[in-house]
Amino acid sequence: MSEAMLPALAHNFLGQAPGWYKRTIIAFLLLNPLAMWLLGPYITGWLLIIEFIFTLAMALKCYPLLPGGLLALEALAIGMTSPEALYKEVLGNFPVILLLMFMVAGIYFMKDLLLLTFTKLILGVRSKSTLALLFSLVAAVLSAFLDALTVTAVIITVAVGFYGVYHKVASAGPSEGASVDPDENPLHREHLEEFRAFLRSLLMHGAVGTALGGVCTLVGEPQNLLIAGVAGWDFIQFFTLMAPVSMPVLAAGLLTCLLLEKTSWFGYGARLPRPVRRVLEDFAAAEQAKRRAPQKAALLIQAIAAVLLVIGLALHLAEVGFIGLMVIILIASFNGIIDEHQIGKSFQEALPFTSLLVVFFAIVAVIHEQHLFSPIIHAVLALPPEQQPSMFFIANGVLSMISDNVFVATVYISEVKQSLDAGEITRAQFEQLAIAINTGTNLPSVATPNGQAAFLFLLTSAIAPLVRLSYGRMVFMALPYTLVLGGVGLIAVTWWL
Repeated sequence: MSEAMLPALAHNFLGQAPGWYKRTIIAFLLLNPLAMWLLGPYITGWLLIIEFIFTLAMALKCYPLLPGGLLALEALAIGMTSPEALYKEVLGNFPVILLLMFMVAGIYFMKDLLLLTFTKLILGVRSKSTLALLFSLVAAVLSAFLDALTVTAVIITVAVGFYGVYHKVASAGPSEGASVDPDENPLHREHLEEFRAFLRSLLMHGAVGTALGGVCTLVGEPQNLLIAGVAGWDFIQFFTLMAPVSMPVLAAGLLTCLLLEKTSWFGYGARLPRPVRRVLEDFAAAEQAKRRAPQKAALLIQAIAAVLLVIGLALHLAEVGFIGLMVIILIASFNGIIDEHQIGKSFQEALPFTSLLVVFFAIVAVIHEQHLFSPIIHAVLALPPEQQPSMFFIANGVLSMISDNVFVATVYISEVKQSLDAGEITRAQFEQLAIAINTGTNLPSVATPNGQAAFLFLLTSAIAPLVRLSYGRMVFMALPYTLVLGGVGLIAVTWWL
């Protein structure tokens, strides 16, 4: 019985993750108590950080909540931090948890309106360069007021819908009742490949657009609200303070979008084939014809809720999460969504990442308890004040490329706030460093899917294999944006803060 049970346990541990990955996580779990005993908590704390960053970097092998959660549980068990310290971290960052729980769920109920917006955009603009620019700009504006993860989810839904419509029509073959795989049909293969390249480029422009807009406001990315909460900034203050960096970067990002489409560099520039456009236009017209008064009324309610959302955020009428809950209540009530299970679907996208954020806070609690980052922070703070923001931007940017930007921002802003409270830096220095931390974690992190949840969400979505968007291709297509956003951001932080 025991002989059969051990292989079964090994098979079940972390499910379909590769065997080498499972063995690595087990090695980590065995190594940490031994290191704690032999090397002490400080060295073990750094080992724990490296191990946790490994789980974030390998997110495509296994969602980091599980292996990262095991590491966090072990850290609690061997005394590297305490449940009380974890609770203190979670309580201090509760507005971010409210944001993820309710704002993302609230935007879920606005998907019909957002889908209609992007559909009209794709079919209404003939010029690919203009379309790419508008796609990136609309994604940026929406991300500034909504949430980058949700906007990415909407873009993915549009792309999956369009791909499915064309694939279904193309598979019908030359005669009714025939079934032909477009990949095997020479009449459609060329159009399908061009269509895939077209969707790939729009998805990447849109994803980068969410980063361009997400850096601007306190609701664009989870770490923005966390940083704003620590610094005591409201919506308008946050936007104003970030503007010297975020606005030049936005302009540079949009110019890069145009340049890439004009030159067809890095896999961009593909256009929508005419046969595909005709299929999609016929489908959109059919959907428009089916839209009756109840559907139009639902769209009207969503539009009204969107206006109230923007007003509530701009005037900071309540915590961001509560405004998201307001959107849920208004849209669900006036659009007749009263079933518990139907409402529950809106929370599915946000809760896994919310749980992962709590695990982040456990690792942050270890960092605070063992003072792991204090030497690094003090070394940077020992530099002349004019050099500090650029050094923070570089440090946060590099780490965010391989790790998760929320985790990086959480660590750095907490350490800098401790320096402010201890009187080691002035309030003006703190605000400059907070701006550098926010922009450093938001902009260079577009380099890899590890850095931003929206990029990872795109890579692991249903559309990625359909349009042949692999990890390597995403990194390659993001490279020009990484250089421009990181370079312009560094210049702005160095000279214009």
